Amino acid sequence: MALAIASTALSSLPTREIPRKSFPGKLTTCLPRRIIPGNATKEGVSSVCEPLPPDRPLWFPGSSPPQWLDGSLPGDFGFDPLGLGSDPELLKWFAQAELMHSRWAMLAVAGILIPEWLESLGFIENFSWYDAGAREYFADPTTLFLVQLALMGWVEGRRWADMINPGCVDIEPTFPNKKKPKADVGYPGGIWFDPLMWGRGSPEPVMELRTKEIKNGRLAMLAFVGFVFQAIYTGQGPIENLMAHIADPGHCNIFSAFTSQ
Repeated sequence: MALAIASTALSSLPTREIPRKSFPGKLTTCLPRRIIPGNATKEGVSSVCEPLPPDRPLWFPGSSPPQWLDGSLPGDFGFDPLGLGSDPELLKWFAQAELMHSRWAMLAVAGILIPEWLESLGFIENFSWYDAGAREYFADPTTLFLVQLALMGWVEGRRWADMINPGCVDIEPTFPNKKKPKADVGYPGGIWFDPLMWGRGSPEPVMELRTKEIKNGRLAMLAFVGFVFQAIYTGQGPIENLMAHIADPGHCNIFSAFTSQ
């Protein structure tokens, strides 16, 4: 996914290096921040790991974020009541795990809503995402499981290796007189994942779009949990439930799930 935008600047300005502050015990998951105003869209590889000021937006206004959450991670609003991210290595793992789950959840929500919508328009028939695993396909369930296990195992293995040694699984082609982007775990970029080079430029728009991605991903994870709950309780899809709620909001709502019928 290309989840950042290139910035524009005057080509006559000189290269400017912005020093990074030292925060003992803090997590660093990105590259050193660098801004090249004259060539930001081509060679400037931006990091978004600059800590934010104390008056940054927090999950609860007026609260004090823990010291290990300094705003340098996308979607960091200082929420960690159980202290799960106090270990830098665990925080790095949790950040990547949330990012992957968010992307899968966004794909899952789209994969549920779009076919159901197409079914309502008459383009497909007998669609049900909830029992899709019990249906018959071109191969038996055991074969499909083993193929998926092998493919996903290969992909996840490469992702794990990239977390341990960023850039070790790079497949970016080499071109003359063109510098490769530096490794940024979780955001591969390059010609395969960012052909328009939106993810390279000044850090501010990059951070903004990465934050939007993680916020939409969190919403998608909650939406998927809601879809599962609706399917178990009503036996219908999310669009069917939405239409029923619009038709009779007083009786078709979340509270009706906890009342006798």
